[in-house]
Amino acid sequence: MIIEKSPLPWGLWRIQQFLSNLHLTPNKQRANWINHESITKKFERRRTRGENGEVYLIGAGPGDAELLTLKAYRLIQQTDVVMFDWLVNPDIINMIPRHVERIFVGKKCGQHSMQQADICQLMVEVAQTGKNIVRLKGGDPAIFARAAEECEILAQHQIDFAIVPGITAASGASAYAGIPLTHRECAQSVRFITAHLKSASDEPNWRALVAGASACYGETLVFYMGLKRIGTIMQRLEKHGLPSNTAVAVIDQATTTQQQVCVGTLDNIAQRVSSENFQGPAVTIVGEVVNKRYQVNLSLLSNSVKPLYANA
Repeated sequence: MIIEKSPLPWGLWRIQQFLSNLHLTPNKQRANWINHESITKKFERRRTRGENGEVYLIGAGPGDAELLTLKAYRLIQQTDVVMFDWLVNPDIINMIPRHVERIFVGKKCGQHSMQQADICQLMVEVAQTGKNIVRLKGGDPAIFARAAEECEILAQHQIDFAIVPGITAASGASAYAGIPLTHRECAQSVRFITAHLKSASDEPNWRALVAGASACYGETLVFYMGLKRIGTIMQRLEKHGLPSNTAVAVIDQATTTQQQVCVGTLDNIAQRVSSENFQGPAVTIVGEVVNKRYQVNLSLLSNSVKPLYANA
């Protein structure tokens, strides 16, 4: 049994250092990216002409705020409104300029701030006032983040939008836990599966999952949002033929200072996880790649410099 905690600190301190190395000092960042007066004038022109604002669906990454992309950072500085989910790191929220409106639309299992239909409608209503919107989501907006529904309604209302990818939870968790998602000896593909399992009709094709994972050059299975259903998932996989000694890893709060990794097998991982104080979100990796785990020195990522906040 392996339970590990991450030594990584929070903070966007090293992004400031990186930007400084690019000669993008705070003053230059303001001049190049923020220019609040110019942005305000553009918004007023859009509103006067009855033009729609623009919407950017942006991935905030899996947890560590420093995994946010530079493009995402720039757009956050330039927008009028940020609508954000509960998975977004507070350090990223601190990057939002003071003049930008913040709207929390978080959704967590059993704790919905807003229903998805209401979020979509709110985006449309705000964009129709001429304001530009950053729709900030944990992970990647195109992977289990309802981006398709939001894009559909924006297109229906002829509102221009763009998608900025983020590092998805599977990539962040595997990297920080030292578990490769693919391996030439045992996993030539990887499959992402949602573990909501609200009803029998929503469940994945377990037989197909097991067939892929059991193949000669197998497939890694990665389950999202399955912490409370870990026992059910393991039972389903074993029932459909996956060997009980198949390696499994559960990574809780991946890439954050609270990251913990629990390693076991199909027949004991649920019991091991239940004895830990895992809070979620968690990613579950199933397959031989877990046995190929390497020791990652996360302290190499933890050098501290000054924190980075919003430019204006």
